[in-house]
Amino acid sequence: MYFHIFAFRWKPEATEALKAQAVKAILAFEGKIPGLIDVHVGHNDSPRGRGYTFVGAMRFTDKAAVDAYTIHPQHMALLDWLVPLIDPVELDFAPISL
Repeated sequence: MYFHIFAFRWKPEATEALKAQAVKAILAFEGKIPGLIDVHVGHNDSPRGRGYTFVGAMRFTDKAAVDAYTIHPQHMALLDWLVPLIDPVELDFAPISL
């Protein structure tokens, strides 16, 4: 099991329509990206969010699946138009078992 967590600070040029388009595109990865188990996105409600208002979490089978997702054509197509609209932060991790 491996997790990919991301959050965005939207730039001023990101309209509500573009934000909705991003949500739809990210959720569309489920069932299309090999090794991607599930996808969750939402609005960050934390008072300590440092301006990151949009957050997502993806659960993958393993790190190799995350690495393949990073260069998957569907992901690359999203990044082409999304990256200019966001200030992102990403975290990837495997759960620690005791």
